[in-house]
Amino acid sequence: MADDKRPEDEPFEQGVPAEGAPGADDTAETGAPADGIDEDELTVQDILDAADREAAEPSDEHLADLKRVTAEYANYRKRTEANREVERERVTVDVVKGLIPVLDDLDRAEKHGDLVADTAFSTIAAKLRASVERLGVKPFGAVGEPFDPNVHEAIFQMPTAGIEVDTVGDVVETGYFLGSTLLRVAKVVVQVPSDG
Repeated sequence: MADDKRPEDEPFEQGVPAEGAPGADDTAETGAPADGIDEDELTVQDILDAADREAAEPSDEHLADLKRVTAEYANYRKRTEANREVERERVTVDVVKGLIPVLDDLDRAEKHGDLVADTAFSTIAAKLRASVERLGVKPFGAVGEPFDPNVHEAIFQMPTAGIEVDTVGDVVETGYFLGSTLLRVAKVVVQVPSDG
């Protein structure tokens, strides 16, 4: 049975096909592989030179890929900035909404005469109001301004002689804007024209 070995069963020697295998005599005659590529033709330096040439003179395909990636990155940055701004405003709104009751208490204290000038309490109130304004919060709702149902909530109508248009007569709760966002409408007493 040992004599039944076929040439195909014989192992290849490293890089040399077995006798009788296709391409065996091609290598033996020329000393090079049959396809005509010399193993010494392609070196690491050749690969590096090709990469340098590609970098110096990029193909249209690579330029298109680079432009696409650059555009995608620019869009990503814009989206991220927009999302960051929206999130910052949302957090600011949440913080300010928590401070509005404190501002209301300060307004009530001021109306009752508890915020006398040059006291510790009046100094704290002034600092808190200044801090809230630095966040972009603008109070609105003043006596004498025209009544606007979009930003004022009328809690009482008071017929008044000499008034031609609905006017804010008293402010019960101040309204607040954060930039262009309405945080809270102003609750007001409205002076309306009297019939008689």
